[in-house]
Amino acid sequence: MATFLYRLGRAAFRRRHLVTLIWVALLALAGVGAATAPAATSNSFSIPGTEAQRAFDLLEERFPAAGADGATARVVFQAPDGQKMTDEANKAAVTKAVGELRAGSDKVADVSDPYQSQAVSRDGSTAYAQVTYKVNGMELTDADREALTETGEQARESGLTVEIGGDALQTVPETGAGEIVGVIVAGLVLIITFGSLVAAGLPLVTALIGVGIGSSAITALASALDLGSTTGILATMIGLAVGIDYALFIVSRYRAELAEGREREEAAGRAVGTAGSAVVFAGLTVIIALAGLAVVNIPVLTKMGLAAAGTVAIAVLIALTFIPALLGYAGARVHGRKARARLAQGGSGADAKPNMGTRWARTVLRRPVLVLLAGVIGLGAVAVPAASLEVGLPDDGAQPTSTTQRRAYDLISDGFGPGANGPLMVVVEGGKESADRAAGQIKGLDGVAAVTPPVFNKEGDTSIVTVVPKDRPSSTETEEVVHSIRDTTGDEVHVTGATAMNIDFSQKMNDALLPYLALVVGLAFLLLMVVFRSVLVPLKAALGFLLSVVAALGAVVAVFQWGWLGSVFGVEQTGPIMSMMPIFMVGVVFGLAMDYEVFLVTRMREAYVHGESADEAVVTGFRHGARVVSAAAVIMIAVFSGFIGSSDQMVKMIGFGLAIAVFFDAFIVRMAIVPAVLALLGKAAWWLPRWLDRALPNVDVEGESLRRHVDGDDGGDGGDERELVTAGGGAGR
Repeated sequence: MATFLYRLGRAAFRRRHLVTLIWVALLALAGVGAATAPAATSNSFSIPGTEAQRAFDLLEERFPAAGADGATARVVFQAPDGQKMTDEANKAAVTKAVGELRAGSDKVADVSDPYQSQAVSRDGSTAYAQVTYKVNGMELTDADREALTETGEQARESGLTVEIGGDALQTVPETGAGEIVGVIVAGLVLIITFGSLVAAGLPLVTALIGVGIGSSAITALASALDLGSTTGILATMIGLAVGIDYALFIVSRYRAELAEGREREEAAGRAVGTAGSAVVFAGLTVIIALAGLAVVNIPVLTKMGLAAAGTVAIAVLIALTFIPALLGYAGARVHGRKARARLAQGGSGADAKPNMGTRWARTVLRRPVLVLLAGVIGLGAVAVPAASLEVGLPDDGAQPTSTTQRRAYDLISDGFGPGANGPLMVVVEGGKESADRAAGQIKGLDGVAAVTPPVFNKEGDTSIVTVVPKDRPSSTETEEVVHSIRDTTGDEVHVTGATAMNIDFSQKMNDALLPYLALVVGLAFLLLMVVFRSVLVPLKAALGFLLSVVAALGAVVAVFQWGWLGSVFGVEQTGPIMSMMPIFMVGVVFGLAMDYEVFLVTRMREAYVHGESADEAVVTGFRHGARVVSAAAVIMIAVFSGFIGSSDQMVKMIGFGLAIAVFFDAFIVRMAIVPAVLALLGKAAWWLPRWLDRALPNVDVEGESLRRHVDGDDGGDGGDERELVTAGGGAGR
C-alpha cells in the first residue's frame, strides 16, 4: 500500500493542474445537482419493531383522516387575573383565533375548539386549541409558522396570555454559527501550528471543498434516495472534522520530508506513502463507526451514518490526491519565513532544540506509573456520574423559560396537570365492548389522571382512547404507566403517541448500544491489529477510548442531569440525557479517537521498525505527531464547543459532550495514558504471535517496503520486519 500511495502522491504532484480541475469540476457538478434536484422531504421518523410503531401504522391504516403523522401545535390561552376563559369577551377572542388558525395554512388538517373538546381547565383560567397539520414539522414552511405565531399575537391584543407549544414550531437546528466559529479557530490554530498562512490554508480549503462536495451530493440525491432534510447534518460536522485532520497530517509530514532535504515531488510522494497510509486506516475506522449505526435499525440514523461515511471517504480521497496537488502550487511557502531561511542555509526546517512533544514524552517515560495512575483515576472519577445515567427525549419542558414553547408547557401543567403535555394514544382493535373493557382497565392503573371515551373509526372496528398520565411526559412514572398499560391489557391494545414513541425509542437505543459498541470496537480492533502488527496496542487503544467516552458521559450527566455547573453552560432545566447521546458519542468520538491513535502511534511504529528502541520510538512519535494531534484536537474542541451556546437543549448537550470527550481522549488518553502504557510494555507492545502474523495481511503502513523501493535499502540493519516483531514473544529491535 505504501508504495502505491507514494506513486499516487507523486503523480498528483506532477499533474496538479489535472487533479485540481477534477476536484473543482466535482464540486461544481455536485453544486449544480444540489441546485436543480427536487427539494428533500422530511425524514419520516419510524422505529421498526416497536409496539408504538405498530400502533402508529395501525392508526394510519384505520384512521387515514386523522393526520397521524402530521405536526401538532397547542395554542394555549390564559385569562387575565380575575377573569375566566368562559367569559364572553375571552370566548369570542378564542373563537376568532380558532377560525384564523383553520384558514392560516392549507396544510392545516384540523383545529379543535376548546369549548367543544373540553379543553378548558376546571378553574376556567386556561384553555387550549389543538392544531393538527397534514404534514410533519420539518415540511412546514416559515410562512406556515408565521401564520401560527401571528394568530397568537392577535389574540394577545385582546388581553389574553397566549403561548404556543408543540412540534410544529420545531425546525432543524441552525449550525452555521458554530461551524463559522470552528473554521475561524481552526485557521488560527493552523497558523500557530505551521507558522505559514499557505500551510494553514491548505487543510481549511480542502476540508471545505470536501464538505461542499459531500453535502451537495446528499442534497442532490435526497429526493431520489429519500434521505430526508436532516441527513446531511452529521455529514457536515464529521466531514469538516476529519477533512482538516487528514490534510493536517499530510501537510505536516510533507514539511518534515522537506526539512530532511528531499525534493518537493519526492517529499509529496513520501508524505502520501507514509502519512497517507495512516489516513486510509484512520478513515476506515471512522467509516466503520458511522456505517455501523445501521445496527440500531432506525432508518433516520442509518441514513445519517451512511451519508457521513461517504463524506469521510471523500475526505480521505482529497487528502491523498488534492493535498499533494496543492502542495505543488505552494512551493517553499509551505514553510514559514524562519524555516525557509534555515533551509536556505542548508539547515533543518525544524528547531534544533527538543520541541514540547519530545520533552513531554521524556517526562512520561521517566514516571510512567504515576502518569498512568493519574490519568486513569482522574477519568474514573469523572465517569462516576455515568452510573446514574437516565435517558429519554427532551420535550418542551426542557426548553429555556424564555421560549413560547416552554411557557405553553408550563401553562398546560398548571391548568391541566403535567401529564396533559404528553397524553398517550391507545389504539384498541375491536368493537365497543373491547374499547370499554380496555378503558376500564386503564382507569384503574396507578399514575393515570384521566381516560377519555373511545373514538371509533367509520367501520367501528378500531377505537382511540386518550390517556392522560399524572406526571410529565419525560418522567419515569409516565414510562411505568406505558409499561403497565401494555402488561395489563390484551394483544388488541396498543400504546402510541409522541410520549410512547419517545419511550420506545430510548429503549431501542439502550438495547442497541452494546451490539453497536461491540461491532465498531471489534472491527476497529482487527483493523488496528493489521496496521500496528500488535495485539496489545489495539487493545490499549480500545480500552482508552472506552474510558474517555464513559468519562465524557459522566460529565454530561453531572451537568445536564444533575445540574452541576449548569449555570456556566446555560442549562436552565435538568432532565434525562437525550437517548441518542451514548450511541452518538460512541460513533463520533470513536472515529476521532482512532484518528489520533493512528496518527500518533504510526510514527512510533515506523521508528521502531526502522531500528529505534521502544522508548526512543515513543519519543520520536511525539516529536513528530504530538503537535499535529494537539492542533487537530483543539480544532475539534473549538468546533464542538461552538454549539454549546445554542438555545436548543439537544444541540447544547451534543456540543458539550463531544467537546469534552475529544479533550479527554486527545489530551489525557492519547497524550498521557498511551505513552505511559507503551513505556511500561516496552518492546512487548509490538508483539504478535507468529501464526497470527502469517494470517494477517501485511499492509506496511510504516513504509518499510517504500523505504526499500525508493532508497534501495535491503533492511540489512535488522532483517525482515516480521522476524523483528514476532520472534519469541515480543523480541524486536
